[in-house]
Amino acid sequence: MKKKIVVLLFALLLVLTLAGCSNQKNSGLVIGVAWPFASNNSLFSEGIDLAVKQINSNGGVNGREICLIKKDDKGTVADGMTIAQSFAENRDIVAVIGHRNSSVSIPTSRIYQEAGLVMISPASTSPELTKNGYINVFRNIPSDEEIAAQLAALAAKQGHHRMVIFYSEDSYGIALANSFEDHASKDGITIVDRISYYGGLKDLIKLKEKWEALNFDGVFVADSLPDGAEFIADAGRAGITVPFMGGNTMDSPDLYKIAGKTAVGTVVGTVFNPNEQSEKAQSFVKEFRKQYNVMPGPYAAQGYDAVNLLAAAIEKAGTTDSAALVKELHSLKDWSGVTGYHCFDAKGNDTAAKVVLKIQRDNGFEYLN
Repeated sequence: MKKKIVVLLFALLLVLTLAGCSNQKNSGLVIGVAWPFASNNSLFSEGIDLAVKQINSNGGVNGREICLIKKDDKGTVADGMTIAQSFAENRDIVAVIGHRNSSVSIPTSRIYQEAGLVMISPASTSPELTKNGYINVFRNIPSDEEIAAQLAALAAKQGHHRMVIFYSEDSYGIALANSFEDHASKDGITIVDRISYYGGLKDLIKLKEKWEALNFDGVFVADSLPDGAEFIADAGRAGITVPFMGGNTMDSPDLYKIAGKTAVGTVVGTVFNPNEQSEKAQSFVKEFRKQYNVMPGPYAAQGYDAVNLLAAAIEKAGTTDSAALVKELHSLKDWSGVTGYHCFDAKGNDTAAKVVLKIQRDNGFEYLN
């Protein structure tokens, strides 16, 4: 009986939530959000919810409240495309926030462009996302080019000369690996080998012997969690002791949970420092901890900024017309958010987004800049 009551209450809550969006059909601002909520949320949902709560409690945007329609894309192209099509067919939706994975954002961006919907991705870093000339597509996060440039510069400064790249065979891994190799070369670092697969521990031990013969002194990991951390863990078991580096997808407590001591010393290029002393950042951290009793991570901050960026553009435009929103997003010069300043170029890249470098220690991450 109790189980039935819980199920009924959950169903009622879901109906009320959906009704809340539909009731705002004529007066509210409906934003579609696509993200792998169940499998890889990383406090993103909490970040966007906090932004909406604060905006609505202060009168909304031009007197209209924001309502989110959240859909779980499961991090797959198939689900992402289905969701993108449903958003495109929903005339109440004024803009879309998503997706997390570049492999999903790139194909879905065409659907949003053709539907005339503004899309802003707070997580997709692949340079390919903004190379199709889609004027409705934006990202409020540095691209792999900028993240790789910062990491390569640090690697050179730390004395690395000969590195190995381990990457995933997807749009994120390939783009990040290519960007790092290009910038590493400019900084005087030779990439002695690149791999995207190894057949177990014995294979990795053989690779280690090969890399030692090539005098390698570091490994760049262009892969997401958990796979990237599992590679680092396996590298430790194979006796590899050189330092590791990785992109923003490695910025998670799961890095240490999975890779353990081998992860110590790993440098990660990410996008948010909760210790940043700006008024906006500290206010956000304070309110987030008050609401959820946990420190916000990068995706909470990215989602929070994405909602507020759209709200600022809608408020300034005085309309939800996509052409007007595109114009206003481009006109936002050095817009101040919790992750730093934001400014979009003609392709939709965030040219002001800041790269934050951090290093894994035994007791957590330590920020380097």
